[in-house]
Amino acid sequence: MADYDFDLFVIGGGSGGVRAGRLAAGLGKRVAIAEEYRFGGTCVVRGCVPKKLFVYASQFPEHFEDSAGYGWSVGETAFDWPTLVANKDKEVARLEGLYRAGLEKAGATIIEGRAVLTGQHEVAVGDKTYTADKILIATGGRPNPHQALPGHEHCIFSNEAFDLKELPKRIAIEGGGYIAVEFANIFHGLGVDTTLIYRGKEILGRFDQDMRRGLHEAMEAKGIRILCQEVLTNIEKNADGSLEATMKSGKVENFDQILLAIGRIPNTEGLGLERAGVETGVKGEILVDDYSRTNVENIWALGDVTDRVQLTPVAIHEAMCFIDTEFRGQPTTIDHDTIATAVFSQPEIGTVGLSEADAAEKYDELEVYRASFRPMRHTLSGRQEKMIMKLVVDAASRIVVGAHVMGPDAGEMAQLLAISLKARLTKDAFDRTMAVHPSAAEELVTMYQPSYRVKNGERVD
Repeated sequence: MADYDFDLFVIGGGSGGVRAGRLAAGLGKRVAIAEEYRFGGTCVVRGCVPKKLFVYASQFPEHFEDSAGYGWSVGETAFDWPTLVANKDKEVARLEGLYRAGLEKAGATIIEGRAVLTGQHEVAVGDKTYTADKILIATGGRPNPHQALPGHEHCIFSNEAFDLKELPKRIAIEGGGYIAVEFANIFHGLGVDTTLIYRGKEILGRFDQDMRRGLHEAMEAKGIRILCQEVLTNIEKNADGSLEATMKSGKVENFDQILLAIGRIPNTEGLGLERAGVETGVKGEILVDDYSRTNVENIWALGDVTDRVQLTPVAIHEAMCFIDTEFRGQPTTIDHDTIATAVFSQPEIGTVGLSEADAAEKYDELEVYRASFRPMRHTLSGRQEKMIMKLVVDAASRIVVGAHVMGPDAGEMAQLLAISLKARLTKDAFDRTMAVHPSAAEELVTMYQPSYRVKNGERVD
């Protein structure tokens, strides 16, 4: 066996790379992990964590309004954007410190700098080259730069949205996925005149249609303008710093900021993959098998850089499977089936399993259970916002194959629903479960009769 500097060299200090590096080092392996920016990756530094903090901040105006119905007099309120940004930075720094401390405690060697493959077993960082028996690539993804859009250089992306020097008065967001939708709600909640521009017929493609339409209506009711089947065609910067946006329809409007949220692409450019012979796909994603192995026997990849499922918990799960397979002698394939997810919009969406449309393509007959109601927390506040709950059931087996919730704490519910759907429980098991009263979630176990059926893709009332 060749004498290498390390047993494992991890490229990328995000959630997946850090988990793999820490666990391997904890098993006594000689591990190096290289990161060119900050440990924690997209999720901790410029994704899930700061986004959720901004979501919380943007919800307070509605909380202040709702409190009056419960007897509270809040008085005059004011929001300070620099304070939010500064406090967010403190929390991100704290979390990054925990990531570093975990690696150091496990005995991993931390290398700061951009790592580039120079061979099958070689990695260069700056002017130094390291050798490793195994190499794991976990460099994540980045926002699609939309270079085909004239004037794209004047726009911002989700990365920059967290650190703007000042809050804009008017913002346009192009995109209809969860990132675009979440930022539209964040900026609107913070008092920004917000326009969402999306090329499709309805926001949140691939989500259940009831969730998509329900959220669309709720967002518009709040005052967010949504332009579907529309795209930006040109951006020009005015003398006063504002941006003039031209759209496909011919509309021309001015905004203070334009945020592009039209997908993310794998971070593989300039990694030296071709030198090591690692194969990539059409979007630059690293191609891997069910064990996260690339075509090169000693090189693996996981997380967003593989463009399988772009979610932080998925990258962590893939890292655990990699460790089991390569260092614990327990070959473990990755299970990407029935993954719960949430859209931290306002109202929130939590979902797991198949949408009604996808289930209709897979099963001959469905039972669909659907409820729409005003949650109890809105009764005294007077807020008219509705909650939607939906269960999609395979009629033949009675197995619940999809669960979808829109409303307060929907993401929390989705996490627990995921256990039931992963266990392939039947609707009968839901029916036998006692309700927690009074709660919104009790509706999930008290919808005894289907709202309608779907046979051969057609709805039957």
